[in-house]
Amino acid sequence: MPDLTNKIWKKFPYSLHCLLLVAGVWGTLPTFAHGEETQIEEDRRRLGNSGPLIEQIDPATVRDSQRASEDAAAEKKGDDTPDMSDHLLGNMWGARDWMAKHGISFDIQEVDELWGNTTGGTASRADGASGSGTGPAYDGVTMPTLTVDLEKLIGLKGGTFNVRALQLRGRSISQDHLANFNHVSGFEADRSTRLFELWYQQSFLDGKLDVKIGQQNLETEFLVSDYGALYLNSNFGWPMAPSVNLYAGGPSWPLSSPAIRIRYRPSDKFTFMFAAADDNPPGNRNNSFGIQNGGNSADPTNQNTNDEDGANFNMGTGALLITELQYALNPQPDDMSHVTKDPGLPGIYKLGGYYDTAKFPDYRYNNQGKALGSAADTTGIPRWDRGNWMVYGIIDQMIWRPSLQSPQSVGVFARATGNGGDRNMISFAIDAGINLKAPFKGRDNDTVGLGWGIGRASSGQRRYDRNSGAPVQGNENHLELTYQAQVMPWWVMQPDFQYVWHPSGGVTDWTGNRLVGNEAIFGLHSNITF
Repeated sequence: MPDLTNKIWKKFPYSLHCLLLVAGVWGTLPTFAHGEETQIEEDRRRLGNSGPLIEQIDPATVRDSQRASEDAAAEKKGDDTPDMSDHLLGNMWGARDWMAKHGISFDIQEVDELWGNTTGGTASRADGASGSGTGPAYDGVTMPTLTVDLEKLIGLKGGTFNVRALQLRGRSISQDHLANFNHVSGFEADRSTRLFELWYQQSFLDGKLDVKIGQQNLETEFLVSDYGALYLNSNFGWPMAPSVNLYAGGPSWPLSSPAIRIRYRPSDKFTFMFAAADDNPPGNRNNSFGIQNGGNSADPTNQNTNDEDGANFNMGTGALLITELQYALNPQPDDMSHVTKDPGLPGIYKLGGYYDTAKFPDYRYNNQGKALGSAADTTGIPRWDRGNWMVYGIIDQMIWRPSLQSPQSVGVFARATGNGGDRNMISFAIDAGINLKAPFKGRDNDTVGLGWGIGRASSGQRRYDRNSGAPVQGNENHLELTYQAQVMPWWVMQPDFQYVWHPSGGVTDWTGNRLVGNEAIFGLHSNITF
């Protein structure tokens, strides 16, 4: 990305000047304190660290998941030097210790995956083999992250700056051979080297209120189930409905959009969040959905078109307005080692929703008011409808632990989404599961989980299928059995098995003559923190 800095400066010259000016003013106000706790950190703490060691939302959450333990270890040492034993490169010959004293942290996450499908699926046009005979598929991502605590660096209380980049490689087995609503891995993405996030966060009121502005990925804060983030299937991260209903999946991995996010935490039990972001990171409209002449065959995910380096900063389409209210039941104390009175089993309950102001193609009618896809449809061009919405609810609840100090626990989760059916491919989806933390003696950071999910094709999609003579899509079900094992303090391995019934609710492969069969997929996931 040789010209990335110039593109950023040319896109936001006045905005950056204003941001620096405001930051200088805030730095003179002594009453503000740190509000550095990320949403992932907050959820993990309130659940008593019963969630998975690494959350499979995107590599950014790995750092968030580990930061709390590092800060706790640093506090015990009585200095500002974090414990880097969970990093392969340690303190980098003293460089990380020096950076930490100045409020700077630098991390590199390395994710590598190998996937294979043993039954069902679909072949590529070139080889003509069955979907199970396509061989293994590899995908990987490297993500460097630079975070700056501006209080330590320049005395600006409550200020945090963050920049992340991605190097994506390999092939997506889901895109090439599975034809699913959702990818079997949340890390599958189009190959590119790109900017991921670039934002500034300022906290107020002793950390109860914080505002984040800049290029953001909303997936790490909204719609998150802490227990569900154990699983590799992308549906357990950013759910099925927004992934296929929004343009390019919205501002979610591996894409980000210009956004402002406001978070207010009046107490440890309540959290309120609101964000306004551009809804269409790459800025695509034509051929973004399957009913528009079959979608974009050159780039089915619409992830990188017009946005190869992540510096497009699109603000010319619609606005995605999303809000979430959280309630924590029996939030756990920071340190359980000296607790004598049982605070109760923790849980987090979330309600939220979004509204997208853009126009979306109607699955029922063409631009002349005729039934889209029918014999009367002479244009094949859908009507455009203004606005789109979705509501959701999430439950994370611990249901058992043998004692207060025991690392072992059982947690359950459930998440449901619902939206209109006239301008969306998915109208209803739900996922749920059960996790066992520390399943074996001496394996405190391991987690085994069994998760299930279902997605329902919308009434509009089913009507379009009937009009066009295609198989009418119904429900796609997926089951996942996974084991996350900490091999080394800095290395996590995760063998994984998934089974998918009726991929995309029942669609034909590229021949158009046979339905894509049920799929049994095996995977191996590796995550290294450098």
